[in-house]
Formats: sequence, C-alpha cells, structure tokens
Amino acid sequence: MKSRHFVYDLIQDTSSLPQPNLSIILKEFVPGYGSKGDTLTLRSNEAYKKFLVPGLAVYATPENVKKYETYKITTTEPEHSSLYSERTVSRLSQMVLEITMNKTQPWKLEPWHVRTSFRKSGFIVPEYAIEMPPMEIKGPDLSLQEKEFYVTVTVNNKEKVNVRCRIHHWATGLERLPWKEFHWKLPAEPLIPEQAEVLEQIPLPK
Repeated sequence: MKSRHFVYDLIQDTSSLPQPNLSIILKEFVPGYGSKGDTLTLRSNEAYKKFLVPGLAVYATPENVKKYETYKITTTEPEHSSLYSERTVSRLSQMVLEITMNKTQPWKLEPWHVRTSFRKSGFIVPEYAIEMPPMEIKGPDLSLQEKEFYVTVTVNNKEKVNVRCRIHHWATGLERLPWKEFHWKLPAEPLIPEQAEVLEQIPLPK
C-alpha cells in the first residue's frame, strides 16, 4: 500500500501553536528595555532577533542567572537613571532649540524662556534642570539672529547634555523677519567664543 491509501486523523497541529515566551539576560544597557544583568521575558521571536542574534543578551540559564546576579550585587551605581534616559539625551543632543523672543520689546533671556521653548518642541524640562550660558543675553538685538549658544540640561539629576540654541526675533506685520527654510540645518556663528569648541562637537540635525 502507498501513503495515499492511508487515512490520518489530525490530533494537533504543533506548527501553529504559539511559542512559549523566552527569558533572557541583558549583557549591556538597551534603551527602553533595561540595564546589564536585567532579566526580560519576551516573545521568542523578538528575543531571538533583537537580542540573542545581535549579542545583546544571553539565555537565562541557571549558570547565566548566577553570573549576572553577582554583577548586579557588585554594581551599586546604575549606568543610566531610567530606561529612556539615554534616548532622551540622544534626542536633545541632536536638536536645535529655537527660542522665540520679541523683536520690538526689551528682554533678557531667562530659564523660563528656555523651558517654554522646550515645551513647544515636545520636551518637559523644569527650570532647575537648565544650566544657562555664562553670560547674559539681552535684546532685541538682531546681531543675535545668526548666532548660537548652548544650554546644559540635566536629565533625572544624573545625565547631562548640551543643547544647541538659537534666538529668533518675532514680530508681526512689516516688522516680521523673513523665514529661512531648513534654518536649523545651517551652520551658525557661536555667540559665546568659549562655547565654540563644544558647539563644533554637537551634531546638526540632518
């Protein structure tokens, strides 16, 4: 008899069964997931493709659990203040913060101006976390329009990041300055000479 002569009853199709979750241990900090030594339980496909294949994690075998437990006991200072702090620092370091100031009324740049500009850009930054430039910036002064400086932001009282800032004078009607397309991608002259070296190391947005 040939195989076509046999009748089979399907009891269970194991190929369509969901795979059990997989426990892994991180070998290094991974933004949004955890720090070195943290144990994650993920879908097997995600654990394999995102962590095991790139070498970011190992299987949570008894040997590895013991090995990384020792690491976490001996390491008292966390690498990052939160799962997302490194991502936040990266985003802040790559932005150009436009600080809109009045073109007709006198002003002095204060931390609340910077805080408001961050909020307009989608970041909630308290004033106590903002370190202002070493000199006062006053206006209106159109010579500031093409220059830049940086402020230092402290994330979760731990990580520090320098954020590139530029003043934009705002007015209505005929006093309004012409709009420059993609102005945040253009290089600018440093407002404070002492900050020039640091500004050169901060990447411009692409």
